[in-house]
Amino acid sequence: MRHDGTGHGDRAEESAIEARGVGRRYRRGWALKDCSFRLPAGRICGLVGPNGAGKTTLMAVAANLLEPTAGTLRVFGAAPESAEAGRRTAFLAQEKPLFRRFTVAETLRMGRELNPGWDQRAAENIVRAGKVPFEAKIGTLSGGQRTRVAFALAFGKRPDLLLLDEPMSDLDPLVRHELMGTLLSEATERGTTVLMSTHMLAELENTCDYLLVIADGGLRMAGEVDELLTAHALLTGVRTDGREPAELARHTVVETRTSGRQFTSLIRPDGPVDGPWEVDSPNLEELLLAYLRSPEAPPLISPSSHVGPHTAVAA
Repeated sequence: MRHDGTGHGDRAEESAIEARGVGRRYRRGWALKDCSFRLPAGRICGLVGPNGAGKTTLMAVAANLLEPTAGTLRVFGAAPESAEAGRRTAFLAQEKPLFRRFTVAETLRMGRELNPGWDQRAAENIVRAGKVPFEAKIGTLSGGQRTRVAFALAFGKRPDLLLLDEPMSDLDPLVRHELMGTLLSEATERGTTVLMSTHMLAELENTCDYLLVIADGGLRMAGEVDELLTAHALLTGVRTDGREPAELARHTVVETRTSGRQFTSLIRPDGPVDGPWEVDSPNLEELLLAYLRSPEAPPLISPSSHVGPHTAVAA
């Protein structure tokens, strides 16, 4: 689902993010460790993982809010602290920090004064769509209204990379659907790269064309959604003598779940999948849950996500 319609898998295309061995350590331990991947430009990427997996840490490193303890990360080839990366990146944090004593109009004016490429009309349209009064102070708004103003600030900047950390967790389904439509429309029109962390797995299938899955501070899966799905098969069969069929052993088994005599296995096939079972294709939610429940399964990093040879970067 590339926005430009040119197809997937072209390794020569620009990278929005390249991470090489990125790690971040706090007093309690490593929040992120040895994380290496590339996110091709123009993708809408879901960043998935349990709480505490390192998703927010990764985004904060990309947004120049944290320095990595180990490794390097580049945004369109530039260091996150560079003026170029700052100009091309917008970050919407989960807590959506805004000045509570500012009015909505003052908040948008601040965005206009701080960002040379500011699009006042786009920002105002997002606010008006939610009937949020421009003269209202931020501190008097509901959680959903503050989220809408924060979205307006992010979109008004017209970034090339938009980082969204659980952006819609406090929205009702109708507003979430509307803002998601705005997000997809803007990203498609401008070719914006979006990296969005979320726990709403069912919504990813119709939203994202790329995935990064993090668990226990490490990368578990990365790549094109379609490519990752077709690399797996979902098998359902009957256990005999309390065991799964021996034929399963020749495949990479991500997860096996049992219910009575029946078993369901998510596998990465190594050859034909003929056997005493029914074969189906997993949906995205089934795939993600299996990897999150099975940290011992081998990671799967698609070719488009592999970091290439080291090259010089802008400082």
